[in-house]
Amino acid sequence: MSGFIVRHTSLRACAIAIACGLITAAAHAATWPASLDPALVAKSGHGPQPALILLEGTDLPAATPEATRFETQVAATVDRLKAHADATQAPLVAELERRGIAYRRYWVANAVAVEADLATLADLALLADVLRIESNATTRARLPEPAAIVAAPKVVEWGIANVRAPEVWALGHRGGGVVVAGQDTGYRWDHPALRASYRGWNGSAATHDHHWWDAIHGDIGAPNGNPCGYSAPAPCDDHNHGTHTMGTIVGLDGANEIGVAPEARWIACRNMDLGDGAPATYLECFQFFLAPTDLGGQNPRPDLAPHVINNSWGCPPAEGCAWHTLQAAVAAVRAAGIVVVASAGNSGPACATIADPPALYADAFSVAAHSSGNTIANFSSRGPVTIDGSGRLKPDVSAPGVSVRSALRNGGYGSMSGTSMAGPHVAGVVALMMSADPTLKGDPDRVEAILRATAVPTTSTQTCGAFPGASVPNAVFGHGRVDALAAVRAVLDPLHRDGFEAASP
Repeated sequence: MSGFIVRHTSLRACAIAIACGLITAAAHAATWPASLDPALVAKSGHGPQPALILLEGTDLPAATPEATRFETQVAATVDRLKAHADATQAPLVAELERRGIAYRRYWVANAVAVEADLATLADLALLADVLRIESNATTRARLPEPAAIVAAPKVVEWGIANVRAPEVWALGHRGGGVVVAGQDTGYRWDHPALRASYRGWNGSAATHDHHWWDAIHGDIGAPNGNPCGYSAPAPCDDHNHGTHTMGTIVGLDGANEIGVAPEARWIACRNMDLGDGAPATYLECFQFFLAPTDLGGQNPRPDLAPHVINNSWGCPPAEGCAWHTLQAAVAAVRAAGIVVVASAGNSGPACATIADPPALYADAFSVAAHSSGNTIANFSSRGPVTIDGSGRLKPDVSAPGVSVRSALRNGGYGSMSGTSMAGPHVAGVVALMMSADPTLKGDPDRVEAILRATAVPTTSTQTCGAFPGASVPNAVFGHGRVDALAAVRAVLDPLHRDGFEAASP
């Protein structure tokens, strides 16, 4: 995972295109394979393009925490994914090496990242097990910027109180024993509100192996001037966005109680470069979370996988993703028993605007944003999901996402608005639930069912699709506003703790 793997064949032997099995762009022009992304075809005369080759996936059994420990469950999923990728990628890898094309392999979604011209990609599309070839262009995400920095500390932020986290703390549950993960613009690990909860910190020194991965490498052509550079050896944030989201999950520095689950531990991955993301960088972070490695990409440790992942980002078609691009990766992570929390997106107020990975997937728990007055944010994306033809109800719940104050990479604090701020509240609530009932680890079905069942029912004047706003659930708030106290009470109540398995979205 530390960089592209390059195998050099004799470039002199390939001086004549036909000798290397290449078909000219002119020969392909009228008959490009249907499996080629139109975005790639549109750049046929632009030379080599970054692309993601997706191959056939494999079936994975659903998470079964009753039958096995969480760590064993993750390891079994990783082993199966790796074995399938090794077998099905072999012909493609052999061809790439024959052509001297650099590549990076991903087993989490059975994909291979390359950079090649369209004629070469058309040849590769015809190989066995290749499903489709999509653009992997790095494009800037739309991220919220911090408002004027708020210097005066507050005891408990409004969002933390809104989800009733302090009432859960009073019961003795603050996230202890739970590992949360985030993939984002990076993280200021030694921020006063984040250092104590970073899993790489032992109280006197830090080690970043197995706790941090940087998916931004120099070989994908990131912009100049990034303060984190490439493949950063320690957690670093080049924007503020990642640090802000993690602060909402675990942040605490004494005076600033900004985090929902301050005793949870966190690990992280950088998936954007100054806001520039690509499908492969998101895949790389999901892969790291399933089997955290050392900084060299070696010695994978599935036993160190997190219990919940926060994803305060989306990858729309304009930024390189088709709606299904990340589906296999999210499904694999959830099959391993990890809860995948995803921000719903900031494309509201129109209906059917939850359309980007990962929020649209059934395997992701999607979160809308509401204000301190419990009204839906105008920007918050609405359901239902129509882009895949499912009509699926989304979002699942809502959480605080307007003027949320949290940590910034300069060591201070500031406010941001977006569903990016709402998702971390829910990831923190999941950590509180698991700290109250450790049997929830590895059981995303039950976690999500409890969150839906205990959310504060909230209606809307807006009807979207088959979901009237006057009913609950609806496509604006989902099942309602997340309530940490109600969720924790449900998992602690012996009359209810086993009654959520059969609940459905």
